[in-house]
Amino acid sequence: MQLVDLRSNNGKIGCALFNSDRGFPKDRNTALQTKWCALANKESLCSFDPVPAGTYAVACFHDENNNGRMDTGLFGIPTEGYVASNHAKGFMGPPSFNAAKFSFPGVATQLRLKMGY
Repeated sequence: MQLVDLRSNNGKIGCALFNSDRGFPKDRNTALQTKWCALANKESLCSFDPVPAGTYAVACFHDENNNGRMDTGLFGIPTEGYVASNHAKGFMGPPSFNAAKFSFPGVATQLRLKMGY
């Protein structure tokens, strides 16, 4: 998965792969896989370990200050960049698993996601 249009080269990228709506997108403990990925030239490449064909969703955030969590401001609005697969957006909260889910064919596939701030 390639993440592009990052605001800076500071910090790292946190990515989580989910195979159900349980905990999506906030609870990394319920994710099938989580990865911390380096960045350079305002881009990052995150690779997950092989998984079988199925339905998945991805959620990523730009941990610019390297504190290991998504920082939020007033009313819980993120102050760091984030993106979900399908560029899914939420209304008055995070996107749903259904909006972000995609069908994975079981062979190497690349998602190109633009980080939003």
